[in-house]
Amino acid sequence: MTSKKVIELFYDVVSPYSWLGFEVMCRYRDVWNIELKLRPAFLGGVMQGAGNKPPGLVPNKFLYMTKDLNRLSEYFGVPLQAPSDPFEAMFQKGSLSAMRFVVAVQEREKGGDEQVERVSRELWRRIWSEDKDITAPASLSEAAMKAGLSDSEIKEVLKLSTSKEIKDKLKSTTQCALDHGAFGFPLVVCHVNGKPEVFFGSDRFELMAHCIGERWLGPQPDKSTAKL
Repeated sequence: MTSKKVIELFYDVVSPYSWLGFEVMCRYRDVWNIELKLRPAFLGGVMQGAGNKPPGLVPNKFLYMTKDLNRLSEYFGVPLQAPSDPFEAMFQKGSLSAMRFVVAVQEREKGGDEQVERVSRELWRRIWSEDKDITAPASLSEAAMKAGLSDSEIKEVLKLSTSKEIKDKLKSTTQCALDHGAFGFPLVVCHVNGKPEVFFGSDRFELMAHCIGERWLGPQPDKSTAKL
């Protein structure tokens, strides 16, 4: 069997399209011959660094995005439901503390990304399915508890998330995304034959599969293989 291709997924839980990309890449981890590396980063830093404007600030884009996410939720099998006040959730509250928390989970986890995957998913579920906060320590703790972390682990992660070490690591990962040419998330970087192939968004998987020599079976590969 050929060696696994390394794929990096840069994401932020404030981004609904990142949730779609995240779930697809997690589903394909055992379908494609890949090694998936989760790279939690800060979308606000990428937007600022790239000089980009969030789609939610452009009225027509925002209206389109609302309809688009409803369709994508069914197609991808991800329970997306816009928060009651998307502007407040995405731009006033933001995700800086949440992403520092995710990075802290990843920093203390040894031997894989199982905890960071579950915590990220629970944070997405809070903001993009249950219309709940993801900024307060109590909110982060609740998400981590649902993800299976113990009380002592949660306390440790909360403390670690405010450290300079974690703040610097989040900045570094965000800068790495910018160095790859990021202007938004999700950003997927496939390392093929010693060079990075960069894909933006949650609608490039068919092209990505072609570039890495794999087969695209749709956003829910289990359902696709069941039909074959």
